[in-house]
Amino acid sequence: MLNIVVLVSGGGTNLQAIMDKIADGTVTNTKIAAVISNNANAYALERAKNAGIPAECISPKQFENRDLFNEALLAGVKKYNPDLVVLAGFLVIIPPALIAEYRNRLINIHPSLIPSFCGTGYYGLKVHEAVLARGNKVTGATVHFVDEGTDTGPILIQKAVYVQQGDTAEVLQKRVMVEAEWEILPQAIDAIANGRVVMEDGKAWIK
Repeated sequence: MLNIVVLVSGGGTNLQAIMDKIADGTVTNTKIAAVISNNANAYALERAKNAGIPAECISPKQFENRDLFNEALLAGVKKYNPDLVVLAGFLVIIPPALIAEYRNRLINIHPSLIPSFCGTGYYGLKVHEAVLARGNKVTGATVHFVDEGTDTGPILIQKAVYVQQGDTAEVLQKRVMVEAEWEILPQAIDAIANGRVVMEDGKAWIK
């Protein structure tokens, strides 16, 4: 059984997708041990509590400095003994110690086809605004392992989504969520839970 901790900052739609696909048997051999948010008002915490999943807030605002927050976040994750840590819209710089502790056991969902529209400053609606500004006809989402760079870790799975004429950033964001993010993040977790991920030469593959 793969024990996962999900880190979130906002509404938790990706968290809901994971919960739904565990419930309907699409994702197997997986249990959400806890949900942690940096935002006390994140609706994701309510989603978790409603599902009977332990949920807590660990916010930088609770600590005098970033180092103390980083220590608390690592300790907060470790106490649930996760096999995998899932970043599902977690808008916080991940502490190096957390990356080191969960090397190749820490994944993130990003709302573009990496290496396009990723890295520092590309998050949330900003990604979709940039896609539209560039005139791209295809965008999508990526699940990747997390390393010390920003969106630079090994790519595990991607899915493309077409941009349509007249799209706003908000409309495109929702389509990428529904058609890509909510599909490939659960797929990635299920593949890891069932031993179907191969890591070689700094790259990741699903068997």
